Amino acid sequence: MHNNPRTNAPWRVLIIGSGFAGLGLAMQLRKAGEEDFLLLEKAAEVGGTWRDNSYPGAACDVPSHLYSFSFEPKHDWSRKFAPQAEIHTYILQCVEKHRLRPHIRLNSEVLGAEFDAARGIWRVELAGGEVIEAQALVSACGQLNRPAYPKLPGLEHFRGEAFHSARWRHDLDLTGKRVAVIGTGASAIQFVPQIQPKVASLSLFQRSAAYVLAKPDRAYRPWEIALKQRFPLLQRADRLLQYLHHEGRALAFIRFPWLMRLFRYSFTRHLHGQMPDLGKRALLQPDYPMGCKRILISNDYFPALAQANVDIVDSAIREVREQSLVTADGREHPCDVLIYGTGFTATDFLAPMRIRGLDGLELNQAWKEGAEAYKGISVSGFPNLFLLYGPNTNLGHNSILYMLESQYAYVLGCLRALSEQGLRYLDLRPTVQRHYNAELQRATHRTIWEQGCDSWYKTATGKHTNNWPGFTFTYRLMTRTPELADYDCVR
Repeated sequence: MHNNPRTNAPWRVLIIGSGFAGLGLAMQLRKAGEEDFLLLEKAAEVGGTWRDNSYPGAACDVPSHLYSFSFEPKHDWSRKFAPQAEIHTYILQCVEKHRLRPHIRLNSEVLGAEFDAARGIWRVELAGGEVIEAQALVSACGQLNRPAYPKLPGLEHFRGEAFHSARWRHDLDLTGKRVAVIGTGASAIQFVPQIQPKVASLSLFQRSAAYVLAKPDRAYRPWEIALKQRFPLLQRADRLLQYLHHEGRALAFIRFPWLMRLFRYSFTRHLHGQMPDLGKRALLQPDYPMGCKRILISNDYFPALAQANVDIVDSAIREVREQSLVTADGREHPCDVLIYGTGFTATDFLAPMRIRGLDGLELNQAWKEGAEAYKGISVSGFPNLFLLYGPNTNLGHNSILYMLESQYAYVLGCLRALSEQGLRYLDLRPTVQRHYNAELQRATHRTIWEQGCDSWYKTATGKHTNNWPGFTFTYRLMTRTPELADYDCVR
């Protein structure tokens, strides 16, 4: 374990979370010559969402070359869309190559943090009661780390096994079991085709149908990999083309929602080609505009649902009994194993940690109307706190890693300002945050996500807290370097 050489002196930077966000920042800190930092990870290994989501069929829906750091390219991805195990291995390789292990403390869950304004220091409390101090605190907890569980009446009577896809029970053999799957989001469309051939029956409880497009996936041929290793520029060109191709889709999401009709046509063709059963086909027609929720990609989801042992249930679950689920239409669905494909509590960004800023202000209190942050990074009243993949930095059309790399530049700029100007802390001005967020919410109203549906992109009251309503290159320009005028700089 890496002990701070200056006994108990505060760390310069403390990072919470060791998924892509936290590790990428750590790599950039080392590159900038900064060694005085520590990563805290609540689990027993690094990897974030790619460590947790090990369910069968887990893979990325952004092409591998785009879903890796530009400063740490991997030339030998096995497929166009990398499977979970390969992405997790890539993360571990980054840790080894950049010698980050000494900077990481595993099994260290953060309960809360409090800002000491007089000293300009964050005091961070761990689950064991230990307190660690740091000048700058970075939250790299992501948006997909706390599984969301539906509140089902009568669940306590259920005799079988129940688990969430992000906590997959690999010890449980599903062969010959009657399985109920709740939810039809990005996880369910990946694991359902994997378990369908094994189970006796599969009841899929669907609240609203998803738009599923064909996944242009295939294995890379050995000569393609060899070529990219030999000529790294080819990989960069490929990455750029993929980036531009994905970025083009933003036009439909944020500027011209009518363009979505073109994508809608390809969805209809995909569904008709893969689902001969007219009854099931009708159930799989979404009743909201395309793109309003996350668009999914799969080549085996519809074929799996077409099988005789799969039942698509679109009636709400009324109660859970010892060996079955009963729906609002009075039907009883026998069930031995219950799998939640219900996603994550994505709008509760730093929950359940308690973060106290200036004058004892609690972050949950500041965010009671829904999370917001300037450029997704800084929150007024919480000096020297930086969020990675924070509010309104999620995407519907491109790679999150591109957003993260933009954020690293901004955070490093803030850290540089702190040391070069000898500042005690940087606190975002409230007017700057208000103005920024008003503009952002206004921009969001033009987007596809406002076209009449509920999704994990927004809070129950309808505030958009997750998505970036613009192009990613606009975001990159905005975050190139911090404007110190946006902050109260306290010496």
